[in-house]
Amino acid sequence: MSSQPDVAPYDALLLVSFGGPEGPDDVVPFLENVTRGRGIPRERLEEVGEHYFLFGGRSPINDQNRTFLAALRADLAEAGIDLPVYWGNRNWDPYLTDTLAQMTADGVTRAACFTTSAYSSWSSCRQYRENLFDAASAVPGGLEKAPRLDKLRHYFNHPGFVEPVVDGVLAALADLPDDVRDGAHLAFVTHSIPTTMAETSGPEGGAYVAQHLDVAATVVSRLREETGADHPHELVYCSRSGAPHVPWLEPDVNDHLRALKDAGAPAVVMVPVGFVSDHMEVIYDLDTEAMATAEEVGLPARRSATAGADQRFVAAVRDLLLERAAVERGEDVVRASTGELGPLWDACPVGCCPNARGDRPALCGA
Repeated sequence: MSSQPDVAPYDALLLVSFGGPEGPDDVVPFLENVTRGRGIPRERLEEVGEHYFLFGGRSPINDQNRTFLAALRADLAEAGIDLPVYWGNRNWDPYLTDTLAQMTADGVTRAACFTTSAYSSWSSCRQYRENLFDAASAVPGGLEKAPRLDKLRHYFNHPGFVEPVVDGVLAALADLPDDVRDGAHLAFVTHSIPTTMAETSGPEGGAYVAQHLDVAATVVSRLREETGADHPHELVYCSRSGAPHVPWLEPDVNDHLRALKDAGAPAVVMVPVGFVSDHMEVIYDLDTEAMATAEEVGLPARRSATAGADQRFVAAVRDLLLERAAVERGEDVVRASTGELGPLWDACPVGCCPNARGDRPALCGA
């Protein structure tokens, strides 16, 4: 890769995120967008909406994306990269459909896409690709007139994502009382998904759990290097939804905290490794609900920071952009990664992370 940043063939970068309500009146319509086609009654949506009303009916995710967007634009400019950066959400304003229409009107011909979801599964990858197809198809003139979109590779094991997680855990451990710090357990937390979705994630199945375990092992190894302590750890889950009879990944973080207390664990650090920023699953499921559980059972608990707008994470987007641009130009590249799984594919393989409700067209795949 040359010292002079070259982003050709890309003439834009698109930040793709989930979206969230900006005020109380947005909450139920937002949840209707998220769950459309799943037959979830309005009463259940209103019940879930209470999580948002605890925080003024506003999700933190859009403000976090605005902060990340500003940091990303500043990083690219400082690196000498003159590239417009757009932002589109799957479920709330700014919608991907509107953003793709604007990009088309602006004359963008080919854009690299960075999604705020780091792992492989239908809900964390394939669904984003389906939404990109829908948004590009809605452009006047359809796909032929829309910019070509390339999704940047999965980054769960990119050093720019992993190192901020390591530092966050170190800070959380340092905040624990001295007498429980070295024996503290680590609960690596991610979003629960149906077990069938987890089993079919990735091209060969099982990728969602395997990728999280790979990151957890890397973080624990780095902690051992930094502190000399070997902390017991487990991958646990939050934010389960759906019908009770449908199996989802377990254990739930609250059940895990109770089990730790029963087993005599002196303390715990919850590590939200499945999330890139402090959005609703973090500030409600962990900071509110799980912390209340830990207090109830008398287990000293801390929650480590997400990558957020850490400069290393922001710079990782630039690295992934330059890497993919070089690949598209036919150049050899060195791909940064940690752990045992190595850097993943640029284009998702055929059959990767299938949609359980039936095949739907998606961009950015083989």
